[in-house]
Amino acid sequence: MTTDQDSSVDGQSAVALFAAKGIDVTSGKDKGVLKIVKVQGLDGDRPMIGDRVTLHYTGKLLNGKKVDSSLDRKEPFSFSLGKGQVIKAWDISVMTMQKGEVCSLLCGPDYAYGAPGNPPKVPPNSTLLFEVELLDFQGEMLTEDGGVMRRIKTKGEGFTNPNDGATVDVHLEGRCEGQLFDSRDVRFVVGEAEDKGVPLGVDRAMEKMQKGECCLLQLQSKYGFGREGKPELQIGPNKDVLYEVTLRDFKKAKESWEMDLKEKLELSAEVKRKGNQYFKAGFLQQAVIQYQRIVSWLEMECGIGEEQQRKTQEFLLLSQLNLALCFLRLQEFSHVVDNCNKVMELDAKNEKALYRRGEARLCRNEFSLAMADFQQVLQVNPLNRAARAQITTCQRKMREHQERDKKIYANMFQKFAEHDRKVGKQKRRKDESIQNNGEVGNKRRRRSQENS
Repeated sequence: MTTDQDSSVDGQSAVALFAAKGIDVTSGKDKGVLKIVKVQGLDGDRPMIGDRVTLHYTGKLLNGKKVDSSLDRKEPFSFSLGKGQVIKAWDISVMTMQKGEVCSLLCGPDYAYGAPGNPPKVPPNSTLLFEVELLDFQGEMLTEDGGVMRRIKTKGEGFTNPNDGATVDVHLEGRCEGQLFDSRDVRFVVGEAEDKGVPLGVDRAMEKMQKGECCLLQLQSKYGFGREGKPELQIGPNKDVLYEVTLRDFKKAKESWEMDLKEKLELSAEVKRKGNQYFKAGFLQQAVIQYQRIVSWLEMECGIGEEQQRKTQEFLLLSQLNLALCFLRLQEFSHVVDNCNKVMELDAKNEKALYRRGEARLCRNEFSLAMADFQQVLQVNPLNRAARAQITTCQRKMREHQERDKKIYANMFQKFAEHDRKVGKQKRRKDESIQNNGEVGNKRRRRSQENS
């Protein structure tokens, strides 16, 4: 970016320059935001709605007074594009930029801080000058592990989104390594997209989309077609895929607060069957979605009458146990422990919950805790051979870790001892050197005294 001296021009000159060379980037072409490119960016994509953009900027009033600058703070500024986190002029203009581009912007009050201004630095109805350098941008991460990234091509309408159980009508175009493998209109139930051959990543993105939205979804293999791939679509194992998805319409499923307990229990039976179906087919993430729906409906219910209470507790207990088993196979061990703990809030001596929690703790190398769980299993059921075998495994693992720790500490202490010996040896040499130098100095002084 240029320095303040390089960019300092008076207000009238700036307005004249933008009038002559500026490009109107507003949708209505009302000249509320004019742009002049100073340094061309790299060829390629431009940011889309929802992208996380990072840039440097300097903002000034028309009189040349600086309003703000990321350069002064020596720290780039980041925000989510098109979400109203910054002035409207930025949401509009940054979408026209390329990575590495530097541009100047003339922003009218309606696209900046409007009639109120932004006291004390920006007076009311101020036109602002900005110099902006786009450093980087990336799509919006829809999952914590970064496995699903969204880039919005066309913003949707309204403020509602499909929920689990909603029926959605979408148009899909799927590509792998640039090759189109899927193009169709499809209707599916959110949480059950697998039934229509729609991958998990597209299913999970539905809850973030709005009617009319068109977006690009970059799916890592675990959210696409996984280790097996999709041979019939010529997609190999562990391949990332790209989907362009348009949400044409949807009908939301009832929210928990819209149903009475009788309806929740009826739906829970259907959803449990669906979850078990996915589990048996090896679709663990899809099974998790179904079991979690039951928990979300029933965890705050107490029931009216013994029969409703019994059914509610039974569905909750089975759902938590099934979630623990799914997460155990997915190797998400902290979730296993959490689900088993919730089971034991309902049934403190539940054999399956104790055993699965022990398995998770064993996998986390928490041997003492795991052994305690397996011992509790034997207290509940002394005939459980698997628990007895796991106790033996815990004892063996504990011995192995103790032996390994002994070797580590022995090597550590040996290194400390060697270091101490070296330091001691160097100190003795230094002391001997000082002593020898002292003796030599004494001899010289004696000879000097004798000669005098």
